Amino acid sequence: MKLAIVFGAESYEHEISIVSAIALKKVIFCELIYIFCDKNRDFYLVSSDKITSKRFSSGEYLSDVKLTLKQGGFYFKKLFKENRVEFDAIINIIHGADGEDGKIAALFDFFNIPYIGPGIEASVISYNKFFTKLYAKALGVKTLDYEVVNKNNKNISMPLPIIIKPLRLGSSIGVSVVKEESELEYALDVAFEFDDEVLIEPFVENVIEYNIAGCKIGGNIRYSIIEEPQKELFLDFNKKYLDFSRTNKVYEARVTEMLHGEIRKNFKLIYEPLFEGAIIRCDFFVIKNKVYLNEINPNPGSLANYLFEEFSALVQDLALSLPKRRKIPVTYKYISSIQSAKGKA
Repeated sequence: MKLAIVFGAESYEHEISIVSAIALKKVIFCELIYIFCDKNRDFYLVSSDKITSKRFSSGEYLSDVKLTLKQGGFYFKKLFKENRVEFDAIINIIHGADGEDGKIAALFDFFNIPYIGPGIEASVISYNKFFTKLYAKALGVKTLDYEVVNKNNKNISMPLPIIIKPLRLGSSIGVSVVKEESELEYALDVAFEFDDEVLIEPFVENVIEYNIAGCKIGGNIRYSIIEEPQKELFLDFNKKYLDFSRTNKVYEARVTEMLHGEIRKNFKLIYEPLFEGAIIRCDFFVIKNKVYLNEINPNPGSLANYLFEEFSALVQDLALSLPKRRKIPVTYKYISSIQSAKGKA
């Protein structure tokens, strides 16, 4: 099997995406093709033996083969003809904007390119933390209380301590915990550097968090182990940067059979059918024996490979089990009937 990894793009998480793409070399054991999207949204075919972070930060990638995205895939010019880059499916490992907000999914759908990753609707809902809250509530999945404020209305009614997050960003970028009133204005200014709207949630001290990943293959969800991440107040950007390069397996959390079932049940509610075709990770809080959704990671760092026993086989099986696109017939029957009624050919 031949899989193409698309990464980079115009995003605050551009560098995180590069780290994730490099990590996948160690855990997917089939032929991999690397397609880099730079900050200008130009695509380049990068040889897998040249995949290093320095290649992108230094601009060396500009000497690689430039690609054009159009119907059926990515193409490059060779003498007097165009060649298509051959692959069985794409893995979307673009984090943040362009990759998780629905832009790249829309392009792949429009140009009939099979891909592993969240579709358009899944991307839009999971990229916006407010939409995620509404989605979870509609499914009966518990979430923490919240408020959304913007630059024009910074009134917060929620009592301290709180956690402030940019509404459309991951990797803990721009996130702050506010325990004192004197810290509030600065924390809001930090969050507004990255988004015009921010999400406010109560900060729960010593909360227990569990992470689980999975995907649907052949009609059934294949779950990862459940991990209890070790952290301080929250996983800040630096810790998550290292987290995105993870390839070593982690230990399974010791949870009761009932809690194990509850976490899986909530994951399944979130996943089906919206995220079919993607490997996602859901982060849950457990507060007083009740499970709350913290966030959905539609393109988790290095695809959360460290949570799966046989990750390479999982990815390849998923590539063979992607949702089928519904073919819409265009027959011009309506126009033809109007023309016939008018006596025109």
